[in-house]
Parts: sequence; C-alpha cells; structure tokens
Amino acid sequence: MMTMISRVLGLVRDVVIAHMAGTGLAADVYLLANRIPNFFRRLFAEGAFAQAFVPVLSEVKEKHGDDEVRILFAKVAGTLGGIITIVTILGVLGSSVVAGIFGFKWFWVWFTGDSDEGKFELLSLMLKFTVPYLWFITMVALSGAILNTYNRFAVAAFTPVFLNIAIICSAWLLSGYFAVPEMSLAIGVFIGGLVQFLFQLPFLAKQGLLVRPKWGWNDKYVKRIRTLMLPAMFGVSVSQINLLLDTVIASTLITGSVSWLYYADRLIEFPLGLFGIAIATVILPALSKEHVNENKQQFAGTMDWGIRFISLTGVPALAGLMVLAQPIIAVLFFHGEFKASDVTQVSYSLIAYASGLLSFMMIKVLAPGYYSRQDIKTPVRIGIIAMVSNMALNLMFVPFMGYIGLALATSVSATLNAFLLYRGLKQQGIYQFSRVTLIFFAKLLVAAVCMLAVLLYVTPKIDVWFAWNNFERAMWVTIYIGCGALVYLATLLILGLRPRDLKSS
Repeated sequence: MMTMISRVLGLVRDVVIAHMAGTGLAADVYLLANRIPNFFRRLFAEGAFAQAFVPVLSEVKEKHGDDEVRILFAKVAGTLGGIITIVTILGVLGSSVVAGIFGFKWFWVWFTGDSDEGKFELLSLMLKFTVPYLWFITMVALSGAILNTYNRFAVAAFTPVFLNIAIICSAWLLSGYFAVPEMSLAIGVFIGGLVQFLFQLPFLAKQGLLVRPKWGWNDKYVKRIRTLMLPAMFGVSVSQINLLLDTVIASTLITGSVSWLYYADRLIEFPLGLFGIAIATVILPALSKEHVNENKQQFAGTMDWGIRFISLTGVPALAGLMVLAQPIIAVLFFHGEFKASDVTQVSYSLIAYASGLLSFMMIKVLAPGYYSRQDIKTPVRIGIIAMVSNMALNLMFVPFMGYIGLALATSVSATLNAFLLYRGLKQQGIYQFSRVTLIFFAKLLVAAVCMLAVLLYVTPKIDVWFAWNNFERAMWVTIYIGCGALVYLATLLILGLRPRDLKSS
C-alpha cells in the first residue's frame, strides 16, 4: 500500500513537471541534473550498497543478535556517511566540472562561444541543489535496509512520498520566484531529500537503532561489505548506467530527446517500482535468511514465487503500455507546455521501453538469487556483457532511430541480462523454473493475447483522444484499462488459474 501511494504521487509529480516544463530546453537540463545524483544514488545507496549490506546484516542478526547489529550499523553509517559526505561536497563545489562531464556537448558549445541557450550554466547551477540529494538518500537507504530487516517495510516504502510532495509543492509555491521556473524543481529535490532523512530517524530510535556513527573501515563486516559492494556498484546498477548513458547521448540529439526518454521511462518505472522493485525489496532479506539457514528448497520456492508474481503483473503491463501508449500519455501529460507532438514522440520511446518491461522485472528477482548468497562476481560479469551490448546496440540503432534507438537498445540489453542471470542460476543448480511456473506463464501469455485483441479492437485512433477534453480522456482510458484487466483476469480464470497458484512452492 505504501509503495502504491509513493508511485501514484511520483506520477503526479511527473504530471506537474510536464505541465510546467513540457519537453523544452529547461526541462532537458533539469532532467539531466536530476538523473546524475540518482545514478550515484543507485551506486552508493539503493542498488549496490543494499545488495551488499543486507546479506551481511541478515547474517549478523541471525547469528549474533541485536547488539552486534547496532555496532555494525554505527560503523557502516560512519564509514559510508564519511565517504558520501566528501563526494557530495566535491560534487557541489565542482558542479561545473560535473556538468561538463555529463553534458559535454552543452559544455563544448558554451566553451567555443556558440549559442547553447544557457544549457551548460543552468545545469551547473541546478546541480548545486540536486547533488546534496545523494547524501540524504544514501543515509535513507542505509536506515531503510535496517528497518526492512526488522520487517518495518512500510516505513521505507512510504519514505519516497516526501520527495514527490516536496517537488510538487516547490513547483507550485516557488516557480514564480525564478526567471527559469524549473529551478524550483531542483530546490524541491533538495528539500525532499532532507525531509526523507528526518522522517526515518524516529523509527530508528523506536527500534533502538539510532546510534552514533563510527569510522569502521577495517571492521571485518565492513570489509566484507566493501568487498561485495565495489563490484556490485557496477553489476547491480547496469540498468542505471545504461539509462544515464542514454540521457547523456540524448543530450547530444535534438532538444526534447532527454525529456521524451524521461517521460517514457517514468511510465515504465510505475509498474516496475510497484511490483518489480517492491518484490525485490521483500525477497532479498528472505533469500538471505534462507541461505544462512541452508534451506535450499525454500530458497528455490521463494525465487519461484517472485517470478510468478512479477509475471502475473508484468505481462499485462507490458502489453497494455504498448497498445495504450498514446492514450495514457495524452491523459497524463497533454496540457500546459506539453504538446500533441510530444505525445507522439514519447509514445515511440515508451513502446520501445515497454518491450523490455518483463526483463527489467525479472532482473529484480533473479539478481537477489546471487546477492543473497554473497555471490557478486557472476552478476558483475553478466552486467559487463549487458552494458557493452547496450552500447553496441546504441551505435547500431541511434543513427537510424535517434532517441528511440536508445530506448530499444536498453530493452534488448535488459533481456540479455535477465537471460544470462537465469542461465547462471540454473547452471549452478540454485534455481530453475518449475513445471508449475512454466504452465503458469503459458496461461499468462494466452490471457495477454486475448486482452491485446480486445484493446486493439475497441481503442480509437489518437486524433479522437486529442479531440476529447481532459475529463473525457481520463474517463475512457480508465474504461479501456478496466476492460483489458477484466478480459485478462477472466481468461486466467477460464484457464483454471487460482490464487493458490501464486503461493511459494
């Protein structure tokens, strides 16, 4: 429920951004300024760190109890916090250098004296507000991992709500005070990070875990986390590296490319975060505990449950987003500075991203199968293959397809990533799809085809959607989504699928 609230507000935030900024110059700059700290957040916080920290934390909790957990928490908070503090300060003071690296074309145009319409200078300024978000969210990720280990999932799931509220309120209350209204969005990122950090402190105190940070670089558990984290910084964040590279490449294309990719990515992130990341958050501590207790059968059963659950939601989400891409975009973003032409452009990248949605979700379940066993090398090797493949595909697709090629390359490389992760688990004798899961998946495909057929038949052309007002668009897209869901679920019931089929083996 908390994750649902967070994702819905995230969507509202993107609607506000689209209304205010559309897909223009300042929108591209803000979205890149926001993407950069979010990329490092994945490296230092939610991605690599969580995958390295949670298995070690689970082991300490199971074998040594709460007192050792507090000591470990203090040393990790002091060590990671110290490193991130230095990185954040350097990022703020050197925002122009960061802007020059990630917005190289904008820097070069500015440096050579040509007209870059102020993109480079605006990016440098925005980064001074968005980079500190890295420090806040790293501490939030650390405390959230601790709370999740103590089954306080709701706190960590609800925390992102405050970032969305802060950005929405900043856009509403502060935009009028700036010559470039999008500056209010960057300030909202800073405020949101601060509020998220403060929100979790009382819950840590209630759990008896609000400890004084200590430097613990040479602590045996911190060493192990470091050993696991350094390669994981690459392996677990491959999709984020690809997205960042896509954004940097898009900044060299026509104005609007960064924004068109962003809005499509956000629509993909809605089902991915609601189901894929939510399941991954729950499944990692469970798998870590089962590995420590050497319960191989339950480990495989938990993996199977995760695959079935994300397939149940991912298959229809993939199909629905591809068929209803333009109507959904029109309902959410077609107002203010967001034009009809933008609806069409975003729909192309959304369809390309949607083709890889199930693969994105699969990665979220398959990767913990390695990290819970403290096996970092295998997913890192797979991640390298996937990233290199993504860049090669970019070189192949972008000259002919532009920004759409970036989205399609990301989806194809994610599919390769998921396939190699699964193959590795199967070869190691850790997990393979059970017969029940394969039959389950076949039924989902049949139901999705039936849903697609109905939606293609009843959905009008986009010109009709543009002719309707906002209320009519929202009403009809809700009806079509509901109709598709009913056909999907009804087909599954006819095929004999029941709630018990979702239970762990």
